[in-house]
Amino acid sequence: MQKIPFEVIPLKQWFLRHKRDFPWRGEPTPYEVWISEVMLQQTQATVVIDYFHRWMDRFPHLHALAEARLEEVLKMWEGLGYYSRARRLHAAAHYFVMHHQGQIPNQRTELEKVAGLGPYTIGAILSFAFHQRTAAVDGNVLRVLARYFGIAEDSSTSKVRQHIAQLAERLLPEEEPWLITEGLIELGALVCTRVPQCLQCPLKNGCIAHQTGQELELPIKKQAAKVTELNRQVMVIHAEDEVLVRKGTAGRVMADLYEFPYAEIRSDELILYMDTQFPFPRIFEKHLRPQTHSFTRYKARLIPSLWKALEKRPVESYDWMPWKKIRQLPFSAGHRRILTSLIEEHAHFTH
Repeated sequence: MQKIPFEVIPLKQWFLRHKRDFPWRGEPTPYEVWISEVMLQQTQATVVIDYFHRWMDRFPHLHALAEARLEEVLKMWEGLGYYSRARRLHAAAHYFVMHHQGQIPNQRTELEKVAGLGPYTIGAILSFAFHQRTAAVDGNVLRVLARYFGIAEDSSTSKVRQHIAQLAERLLPEEEPWLITEGLIELGALVCTRVPQCLQCPLKNGCIAHQTGQELELPIKKQAAKVTELNRQVMVIHAEDEVLVRKGTAGRVMADLYEFPYAEIRSDELILYMDTQFPFPRIFEKHLRPQTHSFTRYKARLIPSLWKALEKRPVESYDWMPWKKIRQLPFSAGHRRILTSLIEEHAHFTH
């Protein structure tokens, strides 16, 4: 494929001067590249650092990840959100152990067989771990190249994304191409942001958007889906040394994650709801600190309250779980914050 004119040297020099120091940079293993890139999806790099260290301490290689229980994997992922990423990592680890002796292959055709490995992640593994001349186009690269080449089409369409991926592939040099791939990502993260800092950009002389004053207009993206707001009453019901929780069912957004009972009802409907769903004697203890929880296209306001069950009876689809075990379970983000707040105020629950 024919190369295209591009300011490779200025970008390479800029990257080597300004790149941030992350634990997955330097000479990472394919496994480290894979884990870090999946963590970095939808998550800020500074947030990922601590998660990456903890993950590598617990699952230092593919075999350790494959042998772990899914519940433990989700617990290690707790707080990063988009838990399907963790489930796919766990499943892919099994695949690599079964089909590749616990190694990540360096062939695109083999990586494409693994569920959950998309074009960007595959490109990142081949580029950063195996130093192959291949592009890795994430949202940062998409933004940089749409502006640089003045692409005034909807960048959320597969046609335009594929076109930009081809441009990214063609501009890579033969020598140290991975530095340019990572440089484009870093440039989009630090300089060519939503509101770009063009005066600091090493590519400004050749950037069509900068030359034509279209920096804020490009890339063109369709309007994001409207966020739906939810109001949920959350009931933390405990009896003796146990608390009532439910594990999310497979195929649902919160699959395999634990949550307290909740309902999308008004506060004045709470007593009637509890009489219907939890027909055992109980007493109200206190209101807990409200929390928010954003997921997919929803933003939920969680309004929790603490209740003491005077009789511990079985409830369909729920489990009475010992307080001592609760902290070891993976919770959805909002419910985890409720639990954390409760433990801080009532430390005796878990002792």
